[in-house]
Amino acid sequence: MYSITPIIRGVASTPVVTLSPTFVVKCSSTVKSNVASTTPVAVVGGTGALGSALAARLAKAGVAVRIGSRKIESAAEAAAKIHAKLGDDNAPVSGHLNEDAAAGCEIVFLTVPFRAQSENLNNLRGVLEPGQILVDATVPLAAAISGKATRTIGVWQGSAAQQAAEMAPEGVIVVSALHTVSAVTLADLDQDFADDTLVMSDDKAAKAKVARVIELIPGLRAVDGGPLEQARVAEQITALLIGVNIRYKTHAGVRFTHLPDREW
Repeated sequence: MYSITPIIRGVASTPVVTLSPTFVVKCSSTVKSNVASTTPVAVVGGTGALGSALAARLAKAGVAVRIGSRKIESAAEAAAKIHAKLGDDNAPVSGHLNEDAAAGCEIVFLTVPFRAQSENLNNLRGVLEPGQILVDATVPLAAAISGKATRTIGVWQGSAAQQAAEMAPEGVIVVSALHTVSAVTLADLDQDFADDTLVMSDDKAAKAKVARVIELIPGLRAVDGGPLEQARVAEQITALLIGVNIRYKTHAGVRFTHLPDREW
């Protein structure tokens, strides 16, 4: 047995939903140290709430980050804000056009709203190459079609991540992650994390690489969510958490309990 605990910050008692799994999920309960990385990662959509927060956290951990945007001015401004937030003009973060940011990076995070996913993937087709890892954090919220953010819309492929896999050039590996991470909490560099994020992919080695990068953020733990098709489940949790956030007026996260230690 394992359980999923919604973490509701500022609320004394949190609900626990106990599930009976059909497979064993293992992960590390230890927090990785902030080890600097010489390999840059790209954050496409890095001027948005999630993208800019992720870039700041990774840069603080010593990871070289390329912020991507449709406008170079917006990307440069986002990078400057992170330099100011970190109090370090030499922090390893820089602004680029999306295509330039993604070119040559082993790991490319896609952190755009669902309505912009296909456009961005089309624009990246000319630069993404076999062996690169595309981390899709997209959620098909109904807000994309002027609906409620507490609802999702159907995707023919089964999930936004599977749509990304269909649209990405052949040989590009898609990993799905970060659906339950609050952009507000991520952006507050003084806020301690005690959250998990599910990581899904059909490529175990790529999934492990992404997990190790994610776990450079103190207190954020990557949990093996299985193959990419499980993204259709993980993406739905975002809509659920948005509803929890509205009702509790907070920024909820998710924590899996009673999981054994695992080194990625």
